Amino acid sequence: MQEDDLSTAMTESSRAAMTSRWGLRAVIAALLVLAVGTIWFTNSWLSARFSENTRVRTELRSALYTGNLLSELQRTSVVPQLLARDPALISALTGNDFSGTSARLISAQKEIGAASIRLLDASGRTVGSTDRNLIGTNYVQEPFYVEALRSKDTVFTVAPSPQGVYEFAYSRAVVADGRTLGVVVVGADLTRLVRSWAGISDAIAVTDSSGQIILSTEPRWRGLTLPEALAVRSAPSAIARAFQVTADWTSAPVDAYVQGKAVMQAETRIPFRGWKMIAFTTYDSVRERVNAVLAMVIMGFAILLAAVFYLLSRRARVESAAYMRESADLRALNLRLTREIAERERVQRELRVAEQTVQQSSKLAALGEMSAGVSHELNQPLAAMKTYLAGARLLLQRGRGEEALSSFQRIDDLVERMGAITRQLKSYARKGGEAFEPVDLRAALSSALVMMEPQLRNRTIKLQRSIPRYPVMVYCDRIRLEQVIINLLRNAIDAIKAVRDPAIEITVSSGSHAFLSIRDNGPGVSDLEKLFEPFFTTKKPGEGTGLGLAISSGIAADFGGRLTAHNAADEGGRGAVFELELPLHDPARRVGTQQAAE
Repeated sequence: MQEDDLSTAMTESSRAAMTSRWGLRAVIAALLVLAVGTIWFTNSWLSARFSENTRVRTELRSALYTGNLLSELQRTSVVPQLLARDPALISALTGNDFSGTSARLISAQKEIGAASIRLLDASGRTVGSTDRNLIGTNYVQEPFYVEALRSKDTVFTVAPSPQGVYEFAYSRAVVADGRTLGVVVVGADLTRLVRSWAGISDAIAVTDSSGQIILSTEPRWRGLTLPEALAVRSAPSAIARAFQVTADWTSAPVDAYVQGKAVMQAETRIPFRGWKMIAFTTYDSVRERVNAVLAMVIMGFAILLAAVFYLLSRRARVESAAYMRESADLRALNLRLTREIAERERVQRELRVAEQTVQQSSKLAALGEMSAGVSHELNQPLAAMKTYLAGARLLLQRGRGEEALSSFQRIDDLVERMGAITRQLKSYARKGGEAFEPVDLRAALSSALVMMEPQLRNRTIKLQRSIPRYPVMVYCDRIRLEQVIINLLRNAIDAIKAVRDPAIEITVSSGSHAFLSIRDNGPGVSDLEKLFEPFFTTKKPGEGTGLGLAISSGIAADFGGRLTAHNAADEGGRGAVFELELPLHDPARRVGTQQAAE
């Protein structure tokens, strides 16, 4: 009675403590939800606002870069027209005197500020250049030379240079007295602008009308399209991304990734030959300002949570005193639980003994099944040996010794086969075999027919065989494969005992798999669902164990195939049809599998 009162008091106290704890947990959970919601809303609103400001600044910077690019191109475009009318250059081309041509071009380069100036004669050979190493180089197939000869005006060309960058050139034909004397090629110094962009923006790329990048602060991007360029990067690792997301609380809207960093993408059209400028700016400045505000918000909630936990700690000290008073009662309960545990362990030991008894019974049942299987498999060779001995006795009585020797040789083969059958008990006890090899299904069928020859001779059975002339190779244990075929033939012979015109039809074919079909004209199978179950048989007592088809089905499964059966009535005939399906042997796949296993 006292135990019940103590248990009731402890239950009520526990319920009160549990209710109080759940209330405090609800308050803390609500406070955490409020903190998370506030941080998420603040981060989203500030990220959107600061990102828009950064995007506007990027667009303004892109407009400035576009103006500088157009200014450089326009300034360079008038140079070829002036040089094409220079009397000194025309005189040098006319008189083939180029001794002062390069000096003249270098002087013009210093005045104009062009990247390079070259003078080509009518054959495309460089006769004057600001880079004296290029004198004598022939550019007869270059676009700036070919297009300048075709047009009477100044032409602009973009072509890749051996240094891995693009060369931007204005060229114009030098014409005097209606005759083309040569071509003036002036290179635009756009790499200087790219170097200035790299010091301010994160990444900038200029694409032509086909979408190919011709200018970029990232050297690896040149010559690629924008999607290809963005793919040329080392993706951030999972750890790096985890740290980045933890630091930023949430990722801002990403237009692309450059060098593993999320960037915003701004595109500006350049009014020149369909060019475009794409600028990429990281969110670092945005995230720094957003994180500064989030840090203040988090600090406020942290102070609030610290106050809540301080109040909870005081309450916990009060409750701990009550728990100490209850500890004595808990010790008594623990003692009672110890006795119950000891009783449960005793019951579990008895249960384990019962389980071991059941396992031993299962082993005895499996042993009986294996013994029946051995008896079934040895009956066939014993019957064949009896027939061969009777035939050999008759042959010896008639003085036909040589023919009798062949019968004894077959008896010797049967003895070997009986030994092989007993060795197969290990395969029946565990899945798989150890004597797998490439086997011709036709040869296995022939061996099985030789084994069943005495049974076939006892009656006039019409045997029809449809076998291909080419080998049908499978990968299996030949002895066990012959066992399956013998079992199927014996079932067919037993099924046609009461038929007036008994017939067995055997078909071997191959496609995606190897197929062996054995069909009889008997009464068929009445219960197809239980046909492959152990100890199920439709024969009379003493004539069969019901293990033949069960063992055959297991052997087919070990080979990676299957054994099926159906009644021939579905095909407009009579009798039963057994079909053995096996995978075809693939030497290349087998070798690869063995090497991988080694």
